[in-house]
Amino acid sequence: MAAAARIESVETLLVDVPTIRPHRLSVATMNCQTLVLVRIRCSDGVTGIGEGTTIGGLAYGEESPESIKVNIDTYFAPLLKGLDATRPGAAMAKLRKLFQGNRFAKCAVETALFDAQAQRIGVPLSELFGGRVTDSVEVAWTLASGDTRRDIDEAEQMLDRRRHRVFKLKIGSNAVADDVAHVVAIKKALGERGDVRVDVNQAWSESDTIWALPRFADAGVSLVEQPIAATNHAGLKRLADLARVPIMADEALHGPADAFALASNRCADVFAVKIAQSGGLLGAASVASIAFAASIDLYGGTMLEGAIGTIASAQLFSTFSTLKWGSELFGPLLLTEEILTEPLRYEDFSLHLPQGPGLGITLDWERIERLRR
Repeated sequence: MAAAARIESVETLLVDVPTIRPHRLSVATMNCQTLVLVRIRCSDGVTGIGEGTTIGGLAYGEESPESIKVNIDTYFAPLLKGLDATRPGAAMAKLRKLFQGNRFAKCAVETALFDAQAQRIGVPLSELFGGRVTDSVEVAWTLASGDTRRDIDEAEQMLDRRRHRVFKLKIGSNAVADDVAHVVAIKKALGERGDVRVDVNQAWSESDTIWALPRFADAGVSLVEQPIAATNHAGLKRLADLARVPIMADEALHGPADAFALASNRCADVFAVKIAQSGGLLGAASVASIAFAASIDLYGGTMLEGAIGTIASAQLFSTFSTLKWGSELFGPLLLTEEILTEPLRYEDFSLHLPQGPGLGITLDWERIERLRR
């Protein structure tokens, strides 16, 4: 029997959007984000949208915006054309069998396929993953200017506007003692009004972290994210066993296999779930299931995606029975240009999910065309 809908075309766009301020990580300083958008058109007139955005070119991971586009255009698109659009799982199984790695590229394609399918049957994308537990997800803000006074002022503004009350500090590019002093000063200024966490992006050694952890605990820092190399699972476990502050795995989590290995040895207290890092929505859902089974808490992570990757993540995260540490889905707020006809709704410290079918968003294609390479 002929399929009701076939995949007709797969288009990949690179969209360069300046950031509102320099975003400083231990691995790179970002002044612009390149959104990698995938548009899949189907024979029944439905179009699905996905995103596979990464951070800092090749500074963060092994995929860059350019490689994502080339690999989708060269390898994925020819294979996908003509496949049954109503069976996203089957299409992705074929991609995963034939092509190694490319987690971000696969995430973008999978999101577009599920977006199209959810639109086709008239439900929000979250309904394809068990249904929502909540209609909003709390969102942390990242303070990454590197300047203590500026970061405090920025946090105060967010609190006054009731946009964020959880703050993650990007550290690791300075001397360890200087970074610790920077964090302690910000936490002292915010007091109990703001939850302060740190993300080291693998920049420290194990001994650096051992020195810093009690100082963070004494200051009231609530969470330490990926302080050491992602490959050092044994070191991460030692820190988790030692620490008075919960340790979160991030770069160490490249999908379900990593989640199983980390959970089996209790190498972390918290998992940062990212749809791109997990190779897509299905992979991220599996990471979450492993965490739940191992009694490991969850945090909804970001690759600083734009609106598409952000709302795709939120759709999945809304189905988790618990998301103890909230999320970091602030990517669109870091950009100077809006690519939706109606922006995502950030109010009362949370991102509120749309109710429409699929991702529930409408893109401003005229503006995207002006921004695309």
